[in-house]
Amino acid sequence: MRKNTLLLALVACTMAAALVACGDKKPAQKKAPPQAAASQAVVSAAPAAPQNEVKAEKEIYAYEPKGRRDPFVPLTEVVKEKAPKKKGARPIENVDVEEIKVIAIAWDSRQYYAMVTLPDKKSYTIKKGMTLGLYGGKVRQITKDSVVITEQIKDYKGQLKTKDTILKLRKEEEE
Repeated sequence: MRKNTLLLALVACTMAAALVACGDKKPAQKKAPPQAAASQAVVSAAPAAPQNEVKAEKEIYAYEPKGRRDPFVPLTEVVKEKAPKKKGARPIENVDVEEIKVIAIAWDSRQYYAMVTLPDKKSYTIKKGMTLGLYGGKVRQITKDSVVITEQIKDYKGQLKTKDTILKLRKEEEE
């Protein structure tokens, strides 16, 4: 019984608070006699003088990025410097090694040959000892299913490091 009384009191308080909050409306004005209403209509038709006009100006915010870093750029970013294209070099020497795709490997009694495709869809035949890539990579080895290219690349400290890139004939076998 006590729970029901407490619940009823809580509901009554909530309804009273809701009615008080909804009571912010201005009370309706008493209607004037019909003759006075007509004279008020004429007066209200005339342009009324502005009373307490408040103009809200929109605040415009302009971001000044001077001296600030971009918050959407990661703090640790590896910047890979592209080597400048060499004048008079073959097209295969002006492409990064990782952009080269091996499409075929052939061999004879003496050595292996690999047919590669560049990003511009042109194909070239390479053999062991040839130079290719932006960083002067040398073809170190060609096997039945891969090509190994050795390059000298600068690391983040500026020191030269040897990087071996293995280009597979079929990438489906890796996965």
